[in-house]
Amino acid sequence: MKHALSVTRDADFAAWYQSVIAEADLAEESGVRGCMVIRPWGYGIWERIQRLLDDRIKATGHENCYFPLFIPLSYFEKEAEHVEGFAKEMAVVTHHRLIPDGKGRLIPDPAAKLEEPLVVRPTSETVIGTAFARWVQSWRDLPVLINQWANVVRWEMRTRMFLRTSEFLWQEGHTAHATADEAREETLKMLEVYRSFAEDCLALPVVAGEKPENERFPGAVATYSIEAMMQDGKALQAGTSHFLGTNFAHAQNIRFQNASGELELANTTSWGVSTRMIGGVIMVHGDDDGLRVPPRIAPWQIVIVPMLRDQPEDEALIAYAKDIQSNLAGLSALGEPVRALLDLKPAKAATKRWGWVKKGAPIVIEIGGRDMAGGNVSVIRRDRLYREDGKLDSQVMARGDFEAEAPALLAAIQQALHDEARARMQAAIVPAADFAAVEAHFAEGVKNPGWVEVQWARPTGAALDAVVERLKALKLTIRNAPSDAAAADGACVFTGEPAVERVLLARSY
Repeated sequence: MKHALSVTRDADFAAWYQSVIAEADLAEESGVRGCMVIRPWGYGIWERIQRLLDDRIKATGHENCYFPLFIPLSYFEKEAEHVEGFAKEMAVVTHHRLIPDGKGRLIPDPAAKLEEPLVVRPTSETVIGTAFARWVQSWRDLPVLINQWANVVRWEMRTRMFLRTSEFLWQEGHTAHATADEAREETLKMLEVYRSFAEDCLALPVVAGEKPENERFPGAVATYSIEAMMQDGKALQAGTSHFLGTNFAHAQNIRFQNASGELELANTTSWGVSTRMIGGVIMVHGDDDGLRVPPRIAPWQIVIVPMLRDQPEDEALIAYAKDIQSNLAGLSALGEPVRALLDLKPAKAATKRWGWVKKGAPIVIEIGGRDMAGGNVSVIRRDRLYREDGKLDSQVMARGDFEAEAPALLAAIQQALHDEARARMQAAIVPAADFAAVEAHFAEGVKNPGWVEVQWARPTGAALDAVVERLKALKLTIRNAPSDAAAADGACVFTGEPAVERVLLARSY
């Protein structure tokens, strides 16, 4: 069996990941450290993620808005813990003009120094909180439920395309509420939106739960996450939702007059997912031939490749293919019109076929003169590329049968990708009764160890610091306490005290 990529997952997972991004035309280096050019196929996947998630966000009562890219430094200084958490990653604008230096270069004009430095948006709690302080006067103004789709900048030391870039795209939701209970309910509601979106649209099995104290968003009272397992057993934090309590409201003076006429601080939340999700899709669904895109987020779900020969009969073949494309576009799959592309690029059919295999188009159909004469199409399912004998599984189907079955076929591919990933994740989460078992599980040389579930007493302060150091020695972190985990019934593997919950330990991206 010959694969389309030159490197396999088993040989070098990191190199394989970069190879998929390049061969699938997802993104490329931009010339700016840690920043990438997202190419049309990669951006098309992001647009699908945006559209599907945006509908879900709006269905929960949120409205979209937009805030500036530049945030005054003084806004961050009002919230000490928050600014400390992001200080090392902030990009700062200090001048508003350049001048020639007389040596053929441009330098900041000393006379154009800004009165106050501007931070390039790393996240928007501070600037949105300042707006909330203007918008919220009375209990009647609450809740405020907003979301924005934007780019953010965090000056990362070690970057990797989609997973950790200096600039990335995301959505960030921000809300203000009259009570802590309402804000907590909002936080968990949006966590569930993320969980169901990841599972239903990205076919990405995730574990939803609360982060430990040391992994909280800077300034948050509680942080919740969805965690996905990559094929190399590492965890990827795929989305987060934060209950901020009154911390940001206190710093930014978000106060309202309650029904009794008294002034109260609002309770706020924030939550977001980013282009990192595309990295998760690559590492969960990709194979040694490239990407496999779940049909719900595929820019093109079915790609039609006619075998053209620069001969007069090509005209009839193109007409036959166009008719199929038109019929497919009139169908509905997974709740939306089928997205079918006719690829008429001037290249060999085999070259185009393997190009779409690497991109991960869910279904590729090839049409030659013999297919047309018999009223057939040759169908390749991207999730099941090979037969048992290792040869490409290209099935000849009557054209009418394929058109009738295409919607169900796309739904089946979506489900199959999810089921495959779910089974792999569940098989790779194992319990550990004590720390010695944790050390043995993650011992040097163990390949793709997956995750370990342990009992946890929620230590804090110096005791928590000691736990973090022990985990760091094994390159581990606590991912979250799964909300659907069984109740604790033993001792904490770190402190020996009675456990209050179970948590997942893993290496991560």
